[in-house]
Amino acid sequence: MTADSQFYLKPAGLMTGTAAANACAEGAAARLGGGPVAFNAAEVIRRNGVARDVVAGGLSALRSGRLRDDADLSAAIEERLHAITAARPPLAGLTLDRPRLMGVVNVTPDSFSDGGRYASCDAAVAHGRALMAAGADILDIGGESTRPGAAQVSPDEELARVVPVIEALVGEGALVSIDTRRAAVMRAALAAGAHIVNDVTALAGDPESLPIVAQSAAAVVLMHMQGEPRTMQQDPTYRDAPLDIYDFFAERIAACAAAGIAPARLALDPGIGFGKRDPHNLAILADLALYHGLGCVLLLGVSRKSFIGRLSRGEDAAHRLGGSLAAALAGLDRGVQILRVHDVAETAQAIAIWQAIAGV
Repeated sequence: MTADSQFYLKPAGLMTGTAAANACAEGAAARLGGGPVAFNAAEVIRRNGVARDVVAGGLSALRSGRLRDDADLSAAIEERLHAITAARPPLAGLTLDRPRLMGVVNVTPDSFSDGGRYASCDAAVAHGRALMAAGADILDIGGESTRPGAAQVSPDEELARVVPVIEALVGEGALVSIDTRRAAVMRAALAAGAHIVNDVTALAGDPESLPIVAQSAAAVVLMHMQGEPRTMQQDPTYRDAPLDIYDFFAERIAACAAAGIAPARLALDPGIGFGKRDPHNLAILADLALYHGLGCVLLLGVSRKSFIGRLSRGEDAAHRLGGSLAAALAGLDRGVQILRVHDVAETAQAIAIWQAIAGV
């Protein structure tokens, strides 16, 4: 067995705090990515058409080989367990010993979340300062809306929007991410001091993206999106959304490695709401722990997204804070290391309480 699409290992029995510490000390559990969340069981998953064949068992049984039915699977499980448990190195110099916050700065007139409130350079820079003061570890600066149905802007317009903001905020000590799918914007943003490239196409949307990023020292967020923003919600289909996205990430990680971008420089974002219906979103959120098997940092962006309103009472983007926090904390329970959010202060407060209750 050689293809990732034939075998998946999903951590189960997730725990934090004293229970996690005791179980790890006894060898009955292990940490997800070396972080605060541990697991004491796992599901061995294989595809069976559109269904899953699942064998579940405790971690000790998995390690001892009692769940393995062939030599190839035995070797694959050992490799996957190592990927799941290995401590993640710092991303763009940012240690991952605690949950980190990426604050959103949309320098656009048509963002779904803020309606263009920060479209000017001065407003965007002031907003970035405020997010830093509220606890943002990273500022994610974007000059093109990628909301469902959004139209493209010209490269020149995107550059004019983001470069002055990046230069100003980097000058004030911010760790900056550029949210773009264009290689020319990546190049200019990195020259202006950006440390991270956040690409909704996972460096596949522009043929120059991979070499430009490879030649830099930047970290990368690879996001999954089915289709493209203008049409992505028209008819998204999957055999099994969490597993399909896992396979997509495995392919993109391999493409990055071939181009000279090591897995240690990568974070993975499953792209909630990007070419996905609500059942897809919910399945992906429930199975987030699966993606630790890819050995990279996990980033989750659920803030203010439309699925929250659809699953609740139809609230607009300005009134989805409660759902945003609930989904974010569910991500932390599954070992996510970075949360991409609009409401930094409120999310930081929620994380503090999560940590206190969990004994993290």
